[in-house]
Amino acid sequence: MLKTIKTIPLLENIPEKELQEFIVKGHLYLKQYTKGVTVYEQRSTCKTLDIVIDGAFIAYSLAENGSVMTVFEFSKGRALGANLLFGDNNTYPLTIYCSEKGTLLHISKRAVMKFLYHYDFALKFIGSISQNSQGLNSRMTMTTQKTLRENILDYLGQQSLLQNSMTIVLPMIKKQLADYFGVRRPSLFREFKKLSDEGFITVQNKTIQIMSKSKHD
Repeated sequence: MLKTIKTIPLLENIPEKELQEFIVKGHLYLKQYTKGVTVYEQRSTCKTLDIVIDGAFIAYSLAENGSVMTVFEFSKGRALGANLLFGDNNTYPLTIYCSEKGTLLHISKRAVMKFLYHYDFALKFIGSISQNSQGLNSRMTMTTQKTLRENILDYLGQQSLLQNSMTIVLPMIKKQLADYFGVRRPSLFREFKKLSDEGFITVQNKTIQIMSKSKHD
């Protein structure tokens, strides 16, 4: 377990003796989650800082129309609860769900308070808080200021840059993509069809070729 913990950038400079002490006392522990299980219900109290060791986790909310909206995606190395643990209102505003079998390292509030005396940990902990805040701001912009068409085009553009190609492979199935945009699948399919009919993209299952850039209209 100690070997696994030392691979985590947030904890890599914490002395092993100190880590071992908290492991023995149960303030650091690993827990596995199966795909489909709810890790935290909405409004449940945040008691630990959690680091994704492997697998994938998402934070989602239900829209008024009944569709699921994925607000955050947490992959290996990402932290859950950094922005909640020491807050006056330390309850999860969203449901945390395991989307791919994985493992979380749970770190108690007491251990985090001790680790904050280490400059490197404190700096990276603040970075985790900033990362979560930036992600939330980005999602708020997506849901309140942009149309579905604009959000799709932005997403495809980002994937094109990440994959360094105008022909991209979606990293998720279209049901998950619909959840990501907070819409139902028929709405997503209609918008993809419009973009295809207009000659901006071609779609073949999860492979999308970007033919040209569309104006956000």
